[in-house]
Formats: sequence, C-alpha cells, structure tokens
Amino acid sequence: MNRNLTRLVAVVVAALAVTLPALAGAYPLQVARNVMMYMALAITWDMLLRSGQVSFGIAGLFGLGAYASILGVLRAGMPAWASIPFAALIAGVVAFLMGLLILRLRSMYFSIITLALQEIFRIVIQNLHEFTGGPEGVVLQQGVIFGGDAKALYWLTLLGLAIALGASFWFEKSKFHFALTAMRNNEISAKSSGINIFRWLLVTFVITSAIQGFLGGIYVQSYGFATPESVFDGNFTLLPMAMALLGGIYSTVGPILGAFLLGLAAEWLKLQIPYGHLVVYGIIIILVVLFMPQGLYGLFRKATRSADRRKA
Repeated sequence: MNRNLTRLVAVVVAALAVTLPALAGAYPLQVARNVMMYMALAITWDMLLRSGQVSFGIAGLFGLGAYASILGVLRAGMPAWASIPFAALIAGVVAFLMGLLILRLRSMYFSIITLALQEIFRIVIQNLHEFTGGPEGVVLQQGVIFGGDAKALYWLTLLGLAIALGASFWFEKSKFHFALTAMRNNEISAKSSGINIFRWLLVTFVITSAIQGFLGGIYVQSYGFATPESVFDGNFTLLPMAMALLGGIYSTVGPILGAFLLGLAAEWLKLQIPYGHLVVYGIIIILVVLFMPQGLYGLFRKATRSADRRKA
C-alpha cells in the first residue's frame, strides 16, 4: 500500500509539474518555483534526519551555494549555467571539511554546531566587503539567467527538485536506507553489525549539502542578486523543517505533502504578516512535535495498517 501511494504521489506531482507551465502565467509559476525550492530543501533535510542527526544549518549551505554561484559569475567570469553546479561543488567540499570535524557529535550538540556555522558563514560573507559586497550584497550585472523567462526559470527550479527527489528515492531503495535506519534506531547495534557510521554520515551530509548549495545557485541566478540577509534567511531553515514535520519525516512523500500544504500557506502568510510568518512556522513545528510527531503521512500509514489488520 505504501509503495503504491508513493508511486501515485510521484505520478501526480510529475503530471502537475509538467503541465503547469502550459496553463499558468508568470506569477503562479513564481509561486510554484518557491514551493518547489522549499520542497527540495525539506527533502534534503529529511534525508539527513533519517540518520538521527538534526541539522539547523540548511540556510547556511543554501546561502553558501548562492554566493558561490553569483561570485563565480562576477569574479571568475563563469557562465551562469556553470555557476550552479559550481555552487554544489563548493557546498559539498565545505560540508566534507565540516563533517570531518562535527559529525562525531550527536543530538543537540550537532544541531547547535550547524546553527552556529550558519551564522558564521553569514557574518564572514557580510564582512568581506571588497569580495562579497558586504551587507549590501552583489547584483548580477548581466541580469537573471535565461533573461528572466518565467517558464525557463520554472524548469530550472524543477531540475533542482528532481535532483533532490532522485537522491531521496535512491536513499530509500539502496543501502543508505538500511544504514541510516540502523544508526537512527540504535547506533551501538549498527556498529556491531559492521556499519561504518562516520563514513555513512559523512557521505549523507556531503550529498545533502551539495544539493542545498545547488538550490542556492538556482535561487540566486533566478533573482539576480544576493545579500547576507536574503540568502541566509531563517525561512530557508524553518520552513523546510516545518514542511517535513507536517508532512511526515523519514520518507520522501511526507516532505512533498507538507510542502504542498505549507508552501501555499507560506505565500499567503508573507502577505498578511511579513515580519511575523517565521513565528507561525515555529508554532507549527512545536505543535507537530507535541501532538503529531508522525506527521500527516505517518497518520495515514498508521490508519492504513489498522484497516488492513481489521480486514485480516
């Protein structure tokens, strides 16, 4: 049943994604791009969470990728399209170096360190005035990639989501699933089973961080500018977390479901309470953790199993 539902969700999402550019105008496509961006970030956060490690540093790697992309164009003369995989490379390398130092930490210690590193990245970039533009940031002089064409930008963002989805499904169907689940359930038992915990964590951290950096590159090339406040915004941490928790963690379907529901709500909240919507995301996280830790998808699976048992 769960496999059938996963396939159904994948087909529905793919059908909507492919047909939307032919049906919608520029503004709906921009909203769709925002939802897809946060959905991809929620998926990458959940991928690392499957190991039991909770990261608060999504915006840190996202912002790092954004600056790597825009500075690659402005300072190194890269083509705009090449700066996006370059952003993934930089984020992945930084994650590898960070991982060597912090992935031996567990629980709240790892979470606090990732949050601190996010702030360190922001402060460093904010103070490198000559290179990064300082607090004022930098602007792409040649303009937005693809000349700002709404449909082309949509397909570019969809590519980022497809990469995140592909990686997540790969994690679910490969050895990653068994290794990460074993680590989350009981690290001592996982070690005794021969699982190299540090290696699996490092690979997972690098892959998810590289995707987050890739998404940051897409974001900055789609809007044509970067400032420390915009690309290291708390939205890029809190909203993906809230989406994954609302939809259901330890799965691919859960973050997709949460992103659809909360992503559309987020656009409305930004218009209604521009400076208070982060508070709403925080409240959602608290309520879900307290009263619905399995998320909507978890509740559905639980109800499905109960129905199957009654039929049996």
